[in-house]
Amino acid sequence: MKVDPECRYTKTHEWVRVRGNEAEAGITDYAQSELGDLVYIELPEVGETFEKGEVFATVESVKAASECYLPLSGEIIEVNEELAEHMELVNEDPYGKGWFVRFKPSNLDELDELMTPEEYEEFIAAEAEKGGH
Repeated sequence: MKVDPECRYTKTHEWVRVRGNEAEAGITDYAQSELGDLVYIELPEVGETFEKGEVFATVESVKAASECYLPLSGEIIEVNEELAEHMELVNEDPYGKGWFVRFKPSNLDELDELMTPEEYEEFIAAEAEKGGH
């Protein structure tokens, strides 16, 4: 499983990367591998605002449907329109071309509540042990 050293992580397998006063978010490599090939992604509208932990997107694969929770509170400033036609980008490059949204975080202190890359690696190792992967 790939973990991006520039990101912070949630226990529900979303990532966030903050650059200046903007952030990007999506689902992790672990999440996309558990879901398998995606068949549908529902993303929010530009201008919508979300609290940390609120559902901001839904993904469906041949295996399951899953809600995605925004790692930090903020206002959506861009959605990855390319995913409508190319959902495989999430499977192929979850931390790069497979990003879901860009947003303006409203409270960067919330970053402290998220897992570091090292903590997330330990978390998914424990998950895999429990799940027998």
